Amino acid sequence: MALFNLRKARRKIVNRAGGEAFEQSAEMQLASMLITSFAQDQFYRSAQNTFKELIQVLPQVDAKFAAKAAIYARKQYHMRSITHVLAAELAAYASGKEWAKDFYAQVIARPDDMLEIASYYFGKGGKTLPNAMKKGFARAFDQFDGYQLAKYRGENRAVKLIDLVNLVHPTPTKRNASALQALVDGKLKSTGTWEAKLTKAGQQAETTAQKADLKQAAWAELIAQNKLGYFALLRNLRNIALQAPNSLDAALRILQDENRIKRSKVLPFRFLSALDAIKEANIGGKPARAIERGLHTALEKALSNVPIFKGKTLVVLDDSGSMQGIGRNKKSPIEIGSIFAAMLYKSNDADLMRFSDRATYVKPYYGNSAMSIANGLVQNARACGTNFHSIFQKANKAYDRVIILSDMQGWMGGYTPDKAFAQYKSRYGANPYIYSFDLQGYGSLQFPEQKVFALAGFSDKVFDLMQLLESDRNALVNDIRRIEL
Repeated sequence: MALFNLRKARRKIVNRAGGEAFEQSAEMQLASMLITSFAQDQFYRSAQNTFKELIQVLPQVDAKFAAKAAIYARKQYHMRSITHVLAAELAAYASGKEWAKDFYAQVIARPDDMLEIASYYFGKGGKTLPNAMKKGFARAFDQFDGYQLAKYRGENRAVKLIDLVNLVHPTPTKRNASALQALVDGKLKSTGTWEAKLTKAGQQAETTAQKADLKQAAWAELIAQNKLGYFALLRNLRNIALQAPNSLDAALRILQDENRIKRSKVLPFRFLSALDAIKEANIGGKPARAIERGLHTALEKALSNVPIFKGKTLVVLDDSGSMQGIGRNKKSPIEIGSIFAAMLYKSNDADLMRFSDRATYVKPYYGNSAMSIANGLVQNARACGTNFHSIFQKANKAYDRVIILSDMQGWMGGYTPDKAFAQYKSRYGANPYIYSFDLQGYGSLQFPEQKVFALAGFSDKVFDLMQLLESDRNALVNDIRRIEL
C-alpha cells in the first residue's frame, strides 16, 4: 500500500486511459508498484512492463529509501516477486554503501527469497553475487532453522539452496548447524511439513485406490491435529472436499472459528478464491452447499476485523470496463474492490455508491451477507467509461470520509475532478478525508488535496492504517523511514 500526503498540487499528466490525471512523485510510484504488483498482467500493463517501470523509476528515488520500501513491502505486506526484482536491481545503486549488507539481510523473510533474488541477478547477466549481497545473505541464514531450510531447499530450481550456501558461506549457528551440514552432505529432507506428509502418502501408494486411502488419512490427521494454518486450510478446501470428504465438516468448523479468523486476518478476496476453486472443480450437491455456507459465515465473522470509523462514510466502487480485467491473484480489480466495499458498508455507518460513466447510490439489503452484496456489485457492473466527476456530482450529503476503490484510470471529460470535488465541499460544507485506493498501482492520481490519501492495494493492516491516518497523515511514510539500515 502506498501513501503520501499531497501538500501541494501535482503536475497534470495523461494516464493510461488517455485522461487527465495528477503525476505521482517518484517515491509514490515506486511504493505503489511494490505494494500492488503480484507479477501478473493487468488491464493496462503487463507483468513485464511493471518490472520495466520499476527499473525506470528506481534512479529517480534515493536508493536507501527504495531499500527501506522493499523491506517494508516484503515484511509488512508479504510482497514477493516485485521485492525480489527491486533487491536485485538495487545492487548497482547500493554498491559501496554501508547499509547495503544490512538491506540484503533484512529483506529476506524466507530462504527462497535469496534463491529468487540470486536467480534474477544472474539472469540479468551478473557473473557473481556482489559482496554486500553475499554478506547480507550469509547473515540472513541465521534466522532459519532446519525445518525452514529443508522446506525451501529448492531442489528443482536453477539456483538451489546448496548453491547459495557454497556462494555465501554462512556461519553455522546452534539452530541451523546440523541442517546446513545435512544440506552440504545431500541428506537434508523436508519431512515435517503438511505438504511433505501428503507427498509421502502419494509416494507410498502402490495402487490408485491405496493412494486415495492414504491421502484421505493424511488430511484427516492434519485436520484432527490442527496442523494446517488458516490460509493453508482455506486454500485446500477443494482438495479436502475431493480427497477427504469425511473430514470436510471438521475443516469447515475450523474455518469458521472466530478466534482463528481474528488471528489470521486473511485478505477477504481469499474467500472468493476458495469459492471459485470449488466451482472450477465441479464439486456440487451437499459438499458444495456446506462449503459455500461456511465461507459466507467465515467472511461475516471477519467483519469484526474492520474498525468502526467515526461519523458518516461514503464507499464508492468503480465498475468501469478496465476494472473487469485480471488483476492480482487472478481476481479482477472489481472482485477485490467489491468485497472490501461490502465489508466497509456492513461494518460502518456508510452509504454505498458505484460509478463508471455515471454514479448511482446502491442500497443492498443490510441483512445480506458481505459476499452476496459483493457478488451483486460485480454481476451488475455497468463496465462503461470512468467518470470521477460523477461521484461528487451525485453525493447528496456531507460525509466525514469518502473511500474510492478504483484503478484510477479516469478519462471521461478529459480532466481531473478537482472542480467537482470543490463544488461538493462548498455545497454541503463538507471537508472529508478521501481514501483513494488504486487497485492496480498504475501510478497516477485523481485528487491533489491535503486531506486526500492515495493508497494502492490491500493488506491485513489497511483498516488499522486508515484509522491512524486521521490522526497522523504521514503514518506510512514515517513507518518506512523508521526502518533502520
